[in-house]
Amino acid sequence: MMKTNIDITNMCSHLQHKLMDDDGVYHQIWQAIQDNPELTAVVRSRQLHIYRNGKKVLILKGKAEPQIIREDPVCGLL
Repeated sequence: MMKTNIDITNMCSHLQHKLMDDDGVYHQIWQAIQDNPELTAVVRSRQLHIYRNGKKVLILKGKAEPQIIREDPVCGLL
């Protein structure tokens, strides 16, 4: 079920592969965003900012380490 409509054209190509490829290191997080209505994501500065109920919880980056903003179950998928 594809509920989020994220414009990935401005996303870092490394991050695109990590998210979209079935064997990508962030693919489980991508699936969680699709399946959980509490999670939303926005591309900013080529990174993916993930929110739960409007509060930022995680920033995924292409080559840099992910940035955990607050403890959240989605961070456990890293």
